[in-house]
Amino acid sequence: MSDTNDTKKPAAAHKTLSLKKTETSTVKQSFSHGRTKAVVVEKKRTRVEPGKPAAPVKETPKAAAPAPAAQPAAPKPAAAASARPGVVLRQLTDEEKARRGAALADARIAEEEARKAAEEEARRRAEEEARLKIEREAAAKRKAEEDARKATEEAAKKRAEDEAKRRLEKENKDDTAPAPVTHAPATRAPGAKPAGFKPAGAPPAAPAATTGPKPAEPPRRKLVVKEEEEESAPKKAGVKVPVKAPAAKKGSDGDRRRGKLTVTKALSGDDERTRSVASFRRHLQRMNKGQVVQQAGPAGPREVTIPETITVSELANRMARRAVDVIKVLMKNGMMATVNDVIDADTAELVAAEYGHTVKRVADSDVLEGLKGGEDAAEEMQSRPPVVTVMGHVDHGKTSLLDALRATDVVGGEAGGITQHIGAYQVQLKTGQKITFIDTPGHAAFTAMRARGAEVTDIVVLVVAADDGVMPQTVEAIAHAKAAGVPIIVAINKIDMGGADPMRVKTELLQHEIQVEDLGGETIAVEVSAKKKINLDKLTEMILLQAEVLDLKANPNRTAEGAIIEAKLDRGRGPVATALVQRGTLKVGDIVVAGSEWGRVRLLQNERGETVPSAGPAVPVEILGLSAAPEAGDDFVVVENEARAREVTEYRARKRREARQATSSRQTLDQLLKQRAAGERKLLPLVLKADVQGSTEAIDGALNKLGTDEVGVQVLQSGVGGITESDVILAHASGGAIIGFNVRADKLARERAKRDGVEIRYYNIIYNVVDDIKAALSGMLAPETREKFLGNAEILEVFTITKVGKVAGCRVTEGVVRRGAKVRLIRDHVVVHEGELSTLKRFKDEVKEVQVGQECGMAFANYQDIQKGDVIEAFEVETIQRAL
Repeated sequence: MSDTNDTKKPAAAHKTLSLKKTETSTVKQSFSHGRTKAVVVEKKRTRVEPGKPAAPVKETPKAAAPAPAAQPAAPKPAAAASARPGVVLRQLTDEEKARRGAALADARIAEEEARKAAEEEARRRAEEEARLKIEREAAAKRKAEEDARKATEEAAKKRAEDEAKRRLEKENKDDTAPAPVTHAPATRAPGAKPAGFKPAGAPPAAPAATTGPKPAEPPRRKLVVKEEEEESAPKKAGVKVPVKAPAAKKGSDGDRRRGKLTVTKALSGDDERTRSVASFRRHLQRMNKGQVVQQAGPAGPREVTIPETITVSELANRMARRAVDVIKVLMKNGMMATVNDVIDADTAELVAAEYGHTVKRVADSDVLEGLKGGEDAAEEMQSRPPVVTVMGHVDHGKTSLLDALRATDVVGGEAGGITQHIGAYQVQLKTGQKITFIDTPGHAAFTAMRARGAEVTDIVVLVVAADDGVMPQTVEAIAHAKAAGVPIIVAINKIDMGGADPMRVKTELLQHEIQVEDLGGETIAVEVSAKKKINLDKLTEMILLQAEVLDLKANPNRTAEGAIIEAKLDRGRGPVATALVQRGTLKVGDIVVAGSEWGRVRLLQNERGETVPSAGPAVPVEILGLSAAPEAGDDFVVVENEARAREVTEYRARKRREARQATSSRQTLDQLLKQRAAGERKLLPLVLKADVQGSTEAIDGALNKLGTDEVGVQVLQSGVGGITESDVILAHASGGAIIGFNVRADKLARERAKRDGVEIRYYNIIYNVVDDIKAALSGMLAPETREKFLGNAEILEVFTITKVGKVAGCRVTEGVVRRGAKVRLIRDHVVVHEGELSTLKRFKDEVKEVQVGQECGMAFANYQDIQKGDVIEAFEVETIQRAL
């Protein structure tokens, strides 16, 4: 071993030494179809000897797999190099280490992506195989079920055929016995033969009868042979004849239904099967292609009530048929419809006649027939309190007079000291008698409220201030009372005020055909003072006297009827309607129809907020439980069930909707005509919300009266209740504002209004609403321009000046001429030019104006055609803001 080592050392000494340790890095190579491969790159460096230039570094790529096999050889040269003095091994730089780490990271990411892709593909294939397996299993299951069903049917068919053959053989054996004697005289015809024998003309069967104890056997065999020959004849010709199932069943169930076999049945041919009634009807339907009359239904023909329009489902219910049957009849007549489609009465009558029903045609308005009960019998009538409506001009003391009678203070609760709503109260006097008072507003905007108050009342108390006399709303109240045909009692109020003159009031009433008793008439007049409670007893005495004359009676023992005086939407209680019962007794739990709304009465409250179980005639109450707030002035009535209530309200709602559409279409046509004649009308869009229905109606009417041919108010939506987010959205979409009368906006509405820039105005007095809207409409009016004459000047001479043009030397003959004013050039009394002055000089100085009698120089802007003797007229144009 030592000799061998010694011999190798000198040989190694003569070889050129080089640094075997190399620098390596990994590079990712990309191939087609998404394949990649990591390759290790080596950097080999040659030894640098002193005095010689360094050789260039060569990079040689090599595969990553052989790299571990080359590593064991690396330490040997490294050790040899380290043994020599002056040789230093090179270390990897940070940049090379970073590149190597990045390459390794890329390789790991690529391997991870490839692994995930392979897993996704394997999962997808597994799901596909599972789905295909389920489908194959389902198909195999269906095929097995179908095979089992076919096998069952074949077995049942075979059993039926065997049973039929067995019964036929048994019947043929029974037919050989002699026929019963009891039936022969009744059923056998002259010349007829018993059952089982062949008719005349058949081959003789006598010789065969002597061959055995069964003489009828040869004919049976011959008949069977003949049938077999007839059946085999087509087979010989190559024709396949199907087996008829009815023929196999002939002797089984059919014979049991027919009863005993008789000679007549035998001669008629027992091999002929009788058709059932249902089979014959189906045959006729197929022959006539469904043109036969349908069956009326399980209950038979009936009388079907058909209105002007009816839905398909409702028509089917009234005929006791399925809706699909009605649709089939409509389709047969060329009309495609669904169960919710509406058809006219003629079409519905055709469908009902198709099923054999009789039709009763009715109109839509027939749903209101019988809604209100008939007249009450005289023996059922009982006395009731009078209903008194207090009317008059605004601020004449109507509510104060009522407060004095009620010993309450309602005026303090009204905004601005005026009545905004209709108030209904019942006052009980010291004598125990009761009077129902209805307080109406006196403002001009509440005309409809006063009209409603006059309609539901028995007596009208006309309040006239002694110091103010008859005013416009007083005249209007008189007209309403006369239109309603109710008596009037004049209450001359404020007799304690300075300047009070009751006789003046009585005299002014004569102009309106109201003649009091003091002046020889029949109208009662009472001088009162609500503030100092003077003559209040006399006023109530006169009211009761007038009620006694009228003999007011009603029947309390019947379903309730009455009128809705006011309606509102209470946040805590929902829709609330103030109602006055006129006939009958309203109880909790009754189903009430009020206009186009209905509901079950949940609660009844009187004017003091107390809950009452019922309300009789002439009693005002608040009703809770309606579906929505009805319109003020609607009648209410108690009905028997919810179906009736729903039918009536749907009809009324449809009629009101049609009326609104017709009104809007007419207004649109009028607007188009006006726009064509005098330009487009400017509209102020508004959304109106109030606390009660009466206030909404009054404000809407007052705003509509403010309009002119140029500007007007467009109420987009009016309703009862607080301002909601939908109201703000509507106002923003139309560019309008929101008016809230005694209501407020909720949080969402306020935020939406602030975000969208929609203005919300709150009011509690109707005066302020009218004034603000009037000012807004005035601002929408186009301003009016007016021409103001200044003066005239006569041209004495025309001068031509360089760089200026023609200048007129003038003398002011009338008024004054100002610089900047508009001028007209008049020649022979004809205006030839209209413009502005560019220069106004007196001598050589520019001046602002020239008085009458003075001379000056003038030049026109952009006009040079001036002549001696022309007249210059100076004027100004003023812009005047218009107002309603």
